[in-house]
Amino acid sequence: MKIIKTFTRLYVEDINSALAFYEQLLNTKPSLRFTYPAVHLELASIGDFLLLAGSEEALAPFRETKATCVVDSILEFRTHLLDQGSEIIHDIREVPTGKNMTIRHPDGTIIEYVEYKQ
Repeated sequence: MKIIKTFTRLYVEDINSALAFYEQLLNTKPSLRFTYPAVHLELASIGDFLLLAGSEEALAPFRETKATCVVDSILEFRTHLLDQGSEIIHDIREVPTGKNMTIRHPDGTIIEYVEYKQ
């Protein structure tokens, strides 16, 4: 059971202008970029940031989520987090990159956990 990477989530209106800024700031290109039509969002990861772009209405359900952790086994993390007193907000489901779940930690922090497709 391992956290592979943690992304700070940034909520933006225009992904292209945000990416232009972060590409310049970090001197790198996005490692991942995709559209998620089911929730009307565009996403991109660059460095340790995950950019989520969309209208205020589209972003509203996601704004309380503070970070995204990429993990090696979402099932193991689900069990571990529940054993530690965390609460499931959204249980494991298929997403464009693999599987995810959204969890509220005992301190109230909301985190998305993702296991990428193999």
